[in-house]
Amino acid sequence: MGVFKAAAIQMRSGTSPERNAADMERLVREAAAQGAIYVQTPEMTGALVRDKDAKQAIFTSEDKDVVVAKARQLARELGIYFHIGSTAILRADGKLANRALLIAPDGETLASYDKIHMFDVDLDNGESWRESSAYEPGTEAGVVDLAGTKLGFAICYDLRFPQLFRSEALGGAAVLSVPAAFTRQTGEAHWHVLLRARAIENGAFVVAAAQGGLHEDGRETYGHSLIIDPWGRILAEADHNEPAVIVAEIDPAQSAAARAKIPNLKNARDFSLRRFEAEPVSLRGAAS
Repeated sequence: MGVFKAAAIQMRSGTSPERNAADMERLVREAAAQGAIYVQTPEMTGALVRDKDAKQAIFTSEDKDVVVAKARQLARELGIYFHIGSTAILRADGKLANRALLIAPDGETLASYDKIHMFDVDLDNGESWRESSAYEPGTEAGVVDLAGTKLGFAICYDLRFPQLFRSEALGGAAVLSVPAAFTRQTGEAHWHVLLRARAIENGAFVVAAAQGGLHEDGRETYGHSLIIDPWGRILAEADHNEPAVIVAEIDPAQSAAARAKIPNLKNARDFSLRRFEAEPVSLRGAAS
């Protein structure tokens, strides 16, 4: 297993897939010029659109999608593994998938992953999201061979479900991907700590390309794309919410070393949960 450079592309995707594809191309070329052979873009690279009817009008099938076509072209031209963090894809059944695609240097798709966990939440200050109203959730985790190591897939809200990452680590993944469009509110609270936790508890690199800033559809995302090593150290960060490229070296041997020092993947044990039932006890001195 050799050392290679990975890049995370920070974007501010708007509502036009064509404009977003052009912005993506500029940043990906910058990453390749810095020596990255694995390049990851954020969740919803193709477009960020809140309106459900607008989604249906804008998004199309994988074979007609402009972002996918541009990614295939760039992968071939630049000789890179191009990871579309996700984009909305119209499925054959007429439903939308929030889909990640890993494209090989020959332009062919190595693997795809549909986001499993839907972002259905009610936050402070009236911020509310119902991803399940527009997208069909996936049902399969995924691990794929990449440049002499293995990569595991996730997208944004998946970050809050550690069992997904544990299954991929047990499946051999030494690099975990978390392309995202974290809201500013949740990003400020949890982005760094959750990403570092996933790296530490699995002894894996984490690459997390993010959306950042105020978008055309009115949402605000956190930015702060990160690359983290298996010991939880931040190797690279876009410490803002502007479009950017960050690059860091990935050495799969460091994952093996971290797992040898703290072999929690091997030490895990099955267990059952016992619920203890007891009658309420009055505390001494409690007010009556």
